[in-house]
Amino acid sequence: MSAHLELVLTMENIAAQIVVVVDDDFRVRQSLGCLLESAGYEPVVFSSAEELLQSGKLTAATCVITDIRMPGMDGIELQRRIKREHPTLPVVFITAHNISDEIRLKVLEHGAVDFLYKPFDAADLFERVQAAPAKTRET
Repeated sequence: MSAHLELVLTMENIAAQIVVVVDDDFRVRQSLGCLLESAGYEPVVFSSAEELLQSGKLTAATCVITDIRMPGMDGIELQRRIKREHPTLPVVFITAHNISDEIRLKVLEHGAVDFLYKPFDAADLFERVQAAPAKTRET
């Protein structure tokens, strides 16, 4: 199969995927939104966990990317609530802070797909987002 055909098939597979981004930093939300859109995803961005939970957008989402530290509800509590209401919805954590191994292991044990430190490589993020729905179905 040609590389062009593989890219087209990949774009078709992700075209309908809504990826939710939750981060209190406007620049991060904007950057992630543009990055995801450029790869064919449909990004929906929120400035807080509370805003996301009130939006009703979780039912259509295929993956959630969230910062771990935010004012108000943090990413860990958001993950708990998502797992309670949408147990198969994958969550990918991002952070600019040094997080202890204990916290990292805790979120992974509770079903997080992965944990990336800012700044991260776009290819690493895409790899996690693309694999997230498949990985969640396996568990």
